[in-house]
Amino acid sequence: MRPGPLLAAASALTLVGCVAGPVPNIATPPPELPGRFLYAPEGGTAVALDALLPASDPAFAALSAQALAASPTLGEAAARVEQARAGASRAAAERLPNVGANAAVTGSRTNPAQFGGTLPPGINVDAERVSYATNLTARWDPDIFGRLRAQERAALARTDAADATARGVRLALIAEIAASVVDWRTLAARETALREDLDSAESLARLSEVRERAGLAPDFDRVRAESSAATSRSRLAALESERVRLIGRLVTLTAQDAAELRSALALTPPTPSEPAAPPAALPSQLLVNRPDVLAAAAALAAEDAELAAAARRRFPAFDLSATIGLLAFGPGNLFDAESVVGSLAASVAAPLLDFGRIESEIDGAAAEKKAAFEAYRGAVYAALGDAEAAYGLVAASEREATAAAEEAAKLRRAAQLAEMRQRAGLADFLTVLEARRAADASGERAASARGRALRARVVLWQALGGGGR
Repeated sequence: MRPGPLLAAASALTLVGCVAGPVPNIATPPPELPGRFLYAPEGGTAVALDALLPASDPAFAALSAQALAASPTLGEAAARVEQARAGASRAAAERLPNVGANAAVTGSRTNPAQFGGTLPPGINVDAERVSYATNLTARWDPDIFGRLRAQERAALARTDAADATARGVRLALIAEIAASVVDWRTLAARETALREDLDSAESLARLSEVRERAGLAPDFDRVRAESSAATSRSRLAALESERVRLIGRLVTLTAQDAAELRSALALTPPTPSEPAAPPAALPSQLLVNRPDVLAAAAALAAEDAELAAAARRRFPAFDLSATIGLLAFGPGNLFDAESVVGSLAASVAAPLLDFGRIESEIDGAAAEKKAAFEAYRGAVYAALGDAEAAYGLVAASEREATAAAEEAAKLRRAAQLAEMRQRAGLADFLTVLEARRAADASGERAASARGRALRARVVLWQALGGGGR
């Protein structure tokens, strides 16, 4: 066939592929973020973000290391990353030639009668024939219009999304363990305060019993003192249920048995110190620090590439193929020069009348990109809201902890003064009992408030995207 008609046909197919309209333009403007966090402290300290975690606590160090090594959730996220990387490798390989080899032995039998009447003299038909063939084949799509390149970009973006998601899982895992360790230490501080209350209540109960036997006080004073001691015992007993809940949560997080967790949590905690001040941060840093925002941005990039790939389906697809091999009708002739065979082909195909199939795919890809953009905006504003709330929570919990500590100190001082006045005959036993009841649980409240302040710092660490861990 002469090349003229072939070129004309290819040109016609190319024009057919180009007649469709442009790719839908989906606007993806960057979200507008404020210049600073409303609840962030003025002139924030330039402290490392990881300083918000209980990094010096040996229990946190042991449990976080165990979780990072054996957490099923983290292992699943890592497998998802491997899956995404395999998809990206496959997409990259699609742009390269596909080379293969094959070999075949074919036997056939022909009925001579199919050739009609008598054959000319000297011409015989071999009714049975065996052929031997081996071939090397190659095929390549030159991807002139970039469809395969767009699919590769989409696969690489999905790999980035999987990486960011895995980082988010790791971040949440460390934050949960840090919060659990803080809660465990808070329980220990609450227990210490409650035991002090119990000792004071039991001392008052013994004193009221002595006064009752001496006829100096009614049995009502003894009953009230004993009820105060019973309240402290009840609160102490309730702490164990909270410990059990924490152990159960840590078993899930670390994939470690309860006995090992108890041993790790029994490690001597560090000397209590003032928690690190919240670091200074800008809302724009969330766009590069928060794993969920990074994952949403990568998903948006993937959908953008998928839209480009869908749009390129409107253009012609070119295909180049070649085959070289050996074909013989006897094993001994397989490597003769005459046995060498080969072929070279080029083809082009383009949609002519698909009745809207490709346009529907393009519309669907455009809708997916719109959804991905809205998901990205949602992730950005969710991160902004988390960070604002975390900064506000740190400030509020710090004020609460300071107020609770002052309250506990004053109530205990009032109880001491009441006891001194009672011994000096300036106050009755009921005044002492009321002062002691008011002081009871104030130490526990102060310990709980301090625990909430430490936990708020862990929340802030996670809201800002974590540090170098």
